[in-house]
Amino acid sequence: MTGVLIGFAIIAFIIGIGYLVGRLGILGPGAGFVLNRIVFFVLSPCLLFTVLESAKVAELFSSLMLVSLIAAVACFAIYLTIARFVWHRPTPEIVVGSLASGYVNANNIGIPVAVYVLGSAAYSAPIVLLQLLVFTPIALTILDVTTTGSVSIGRIILKPITNPLIIGSALGVILALTHVHLPAPVLQPFELLGGAAVPVVLLAFGMSLHGHKLLQPGSGRRDVLLASTIKLVFMPVIAWLIGRFAFELSGLHLFVVVALAALPSAQNVFNYAQRYQRGEIIARDAVLITTIGSIPVLVVVAALLGH
Repeated sequence: MTGVLIGFAIIAFIIGIGYLVGRLGILGPGAGFVLNRIVFFVLSPCLLFTVLESAKVAELFSSLMLVSLIAAVACFAIYLTIARFVWHRPTPEIVVGSLASGYVNANNIGIPVAVYVLGSAAYSAPIVLLQLLVFTPIALTILDVTTTGSVSIGRIILKPITNPLIIGSALGVILALTHVHLPAPVLQPFELLGGAAVPVVLLAFGMSLHGHKLLQPGSGRRDVLLASTIKLVFMPVIAWLIGRFAFELSGLHLFVVVALAALPSAQNVFNYAQRYQRGEIIARDAVLITTIGSIPVLVVVAALLGH
């Protein structure tokens, strides 16, 4: 438990430094955008590549992924049921709210948590693949049809396979499956770049916390609170129930699936909402609320399940 708390303390300290940098305006108004792009396109793909190329793939794509899949789908279904049949929300807003309820930030927050709390960035990689290869194409297809009346099959197919996180992860998995080990001089540049991913992500996240106002009147607060509650409370509990009783997980494996389920809503949800100009406030506020709220939730999870 002490090691877990130290991990959270490290994360919180770096986030705090990022908030201070943002509040003082040290890097200028566009710094967060630049940092997030370099993480997305360069640093995180390198980290996932170096982690997965030496990982035991059978352990990654096991019951841990199935529990995460079932928990996410259950949360999507809960939000969809209430938003559709009780509140009668339009389909695009339902899609965005459902994603905010179960689409976890397995990259920006998931990788630091996996490194400092769970012990390996490899735990977050299957979730990244699951979300980008399964959830994203389905959500974009629905948004395409309901907002434009048509669907761009080419964009939906190309989006996952051109995503740098998918490319880095896929290359690492291929090397792991084929048992090909790169020479140290070839691998080291990727390790150096990947090593910068976690601190830069945390700094950028800390900077993003400055200057946001939540739950403004008329902004769909019920939808935001519902999505945030499902994400922070229901999803970890569902993951624990499924992992413990359906898959009989225990120890580290149970801790991993519940901790991954306790991650906040992904920033990708807001990106998708912006792209289609539907449900933007729901996505933005849910991402921020769950990101802040995930910290105490993760501490509770660690206290109950961490070793």
